[in-house]
Amino acid sequence: MVRLLGDMMLSFPAGIVSVFTANPYPAPLQFRILNASRLESVLPNKQLITRVKNACTDSVLVFEFNMNNLQELLVKQSKMNPQASYFNIDILKYQITPLAGANSCPFHIMSYWRCEERHTDLKIDYKYNQHSMARTTALQNVTLSVPVDGVVMDMVSEPKGEWLDNTNRAVWSFSDVSSIGSIRARFQLSEGPGSQGTIAAQFNCEGTTLSGVEFELVGAGYRVSLVKRRFVSGKYVSEPDHSTDRFRYAAPPPIGSDC
Repeated sequence: MVRLLGDMMLSFPAGIVSVFTANPYPAPLQFRILNASRLESVLPNKQLITRVKNACTDSVLVFEFNMNNLQELLVKQSKMNPQASYFNIDILKYQITPLAGANSCPFHIMSYWRCEERHTDLKIDYKYNQHSMARTTALQNVTLSVPVDGVVMDMVSEPKGEWLDNTNRAVWSFSDVSSIGSIRARFQLSEGPGSQGTIAAQFNCEGTTLSGVEFELVGAGYRVSLVKRRFVSGKYVSEPDHSTDRFRYAAPPPIGSDC
């Protein structure tokens, strides 16, 4: 189950407020969204922008600002925060059409469990999916966490992880991930057997997007000094195989099979 959501924000320098105040009829501000064919839906900020329908195509969307509303909003933000050096304006949200299967997922996770009376063994295989993003960029600040029941007395893992008593979770953290890897862990239990748990992942990625869309200004009078691209994980989990009972070991699939 894959759902990809995005949003687009413009940051205006504080100095533009005085420019707008001195010029009640500023140049119109328009922008294009390129590579828009993968967008399933687009929800513009109707108070600020409207679509220029006769300039749009299947892969390019064009929007223009309501300059009066933009001026009023920026003046209002300037009065509320006169020390700010810039003002952030949300201009639109969108939903991305996912690729088939898990191809849109930048981080693939599979888990294998052995739940015994006195211990639970866990193996997590993970894989970085560079094909999900517009530009190949490593995932950053990757965290994997999994609940383990059965009253854990001791945890040993490779690579080393951390056991959190207050939430009964094991956690592994990596500064970046750009390849495949595995985690192996054994949990000694006092009230086993335990059961399979849901693995949750968190990460972010800077300098690229999952949608591949690009922002571009239209016309003269304005310029973009910097474009930032990033995506972050939302609810990102790997469920156990519920077709097996808690005592059965979920063996990896044979080489060459589809999964």
